[in-house]
Amino acid sequence: MKKWILGIAGVVLAATLAGCGSSTVANMKGAKITKDEYYQEMKSTTSGQSTLRSMIVLKALEQQYGKKVSDKKVTVQYNKVKSQYGSSFSSALQQSGLTTKTFKEQIKTSLLSSVALKDLKKPTAKQIDAQWKKYEPKITVQHILVAKKSKAEEIIAALKKDPSEKNFAKLAKANSTDTATASDGGKLSAFDNTDTSLDSTFKAAAFKLKKSGDFTQTPVKTQYGYHIIRAIKVPAKGTKAQHKAELTKQLYTSWESDTTVMTGVIKKVLKKANVSIKDSDLKNVLSVYLSNSSSSTATSAAN
Repeated sequence: MKKWILGIAGVVLAATLAGCGSSTVANMKGAKITKDEYYQEMKSTTSGQSTLRSMIVLKALEQQYGKKVSDKKVTVQYNKVKSQYGSSFSSALQQSGLTTKTFKEQIKTSLLSSVALKDLKKPTAKQIDAQWKKYEPKITVQHILVAKKSKAEEIIAALKKDPSEKNFAKLAKANSTDTATASDGGKLSAFDNTDTSLDSTFKAAAFKLKKSGDFTQTPVKTQYGYHIIRAIKVPAKGTKAQHKAELTKQLYTSWESDTTVMTGVIKKVLKKANVSIKDSDLKNVLSVYLSNSSSSTATSAAN
């Protein structure tokens, strides 16, 4: 889910690492492998250490925020992803080294981390101001995509004679190479400044359209070709006060994808958990989060 949760897929090995003793894991003629031997082998590998790190993070998050994330929430998110993958879901899990159980643990870690973020980091007035400067309300546009600039200029000339939505839709159906939208007159789903699915050049050109019916007067070049963009709906930006809740939400969304921010959050969670590493060979297992991990107590964390 979130890229900063290092090695979370390795949770599949959790039960193995937790098992320490002389119980037999595997028997063969004249030999056996015990849990103790397996543990000694696993703790020296990056996957084994990653698993332990993920287990510690999840346990600490559960202790501090477990009541905020129900099993039902985890299942809802799990089913959402499952439906998106359809029949290929099982193979996708397998290719990622995940099972239903470990994927749900991954989802739970992600949801708990989001709760921790909102608890431990609050937007400042300066951050809200900066987000407001970037803010653009959701705009709805239609576009025509063609391969050559000359063709785009030809279409723009036709639109200058008849800039209606009906004519634009007709031109889109006849000329656009974007097969996903051409049949619908080139219409796209509404998007704002936080959209990550559209080309940044495309978005910048779209946000310059001030009212419904405006269209780009020159071809907009992106990696896909040349676009002509026409505004269908352009809401007023309003005031910062009117959008404070939305601006705050946007900040949290961006922070959730920020490795530095989320590492800082997990540092605080681990510091509060007062983690104690008992195996000296694993004393630095939390060094990715803590500057000074030790075999006794993890007491150093970023503020």
